[in-house]
Amino acid sequence: MRILDTEGTVLRDWRPRPDDRANPEIDRGQLRDLLLGPLGVQWGRGVSRVVPGADGVLVHFEDGRQDTFDLVVGADGAWSRVRSAVSSVTPHYTVVTSIETSLDDVDTRHPGLARLIGDGSLAVYGVNRALVAQRNSGGHVKVYAQFRAPLDGHRDLDPDPADAEAVRSRLLALFDGWADPVLDLIRHGDTFVHRPLHVLPVSHTWAHVPGVTLLGDAAHLMPPLGAGANLAMLEGAELAESVATGSEDLDETVRAFEERMWARAGRWAEITTAGLERLVGPDPAEALALFDQVQPS
Repeated sequence: MRILDTEGTVLRDWRPRPDDRANPEIDRGQLRDLLLGPLGVQWGRGVSRVVPGADGVLVHFEDGRQDTFDLVVGADGAWSRVRSAVSSVTPHYTVVTSIETSLDDVDTRHPGLARLIGDGSLAVYGVNRALVAQRNSGGHVKVYAQFRAPLDGHRDLDPDPADAEAVRSRLLALFDGWADPVLDLIRHGDTFVHRPLHVLPVSHTWAHVPGVTLLGDAAHLMPPLGAGANLAMLEGAELAESVATGSEDLDETVRAFEERMWARAGRWAEITTAGLERLVGPDPAEALALFDQVQPS
């Protein structure tokens, strides 16, 4: 992890030491293939709504078909179609938006940026703005330009696939004055994707509904600071193990899982919400101080 200021000066450069405990990372697409490979996943069957009932949970699919299940797990992300079966809460905007772009074959095509980013992640923090670059496998780098703005105050940055250069120009104007090597992360980006950051309330819970539960972003959408995906995988494993080895009372098994999930997710939602306020906020020194708290000395 490397942190720069807006003038390009390296403020922190954390590198793994020989005795550091391994902290493995993997591209999400590769992980998905590993986890779902042996399963008979039915792609393309969108869910329109879920209706709990006395004889099971009725799932309405977008293609008009219906099926009834003993247990429906809403692991369908931020804009879950399952959530409304247990909760009326919907995500709200954080006042931080992110424009995502990427660099391919970075070590060959952009060796200067490859050296700037290093072997892991690079972050640059300014006043209410941030640029973050993260290495993936195969020489691919994800870049996120983050900034504070009202939800309807940055429509001119909505990416148009036919006019990527217009979005690039607007972003460069938004980060005007930052060091040229840092701005090259935007200049050399391929395409742009608009991602306003939404969250659920920190303490999101619901009255238990027999036959339906949630996990991951569907249950506890929080700022993307490295916790959400890991929580979702842990919850999926815990729920599966509980159902497979728990009591014959499926409803009580799921209810106990929800209690554990709520307590843990609530703690992480508090941490990530406070973290976003500091990382994309008025004082860049707060972002640096936050990393100093969690990185080894």
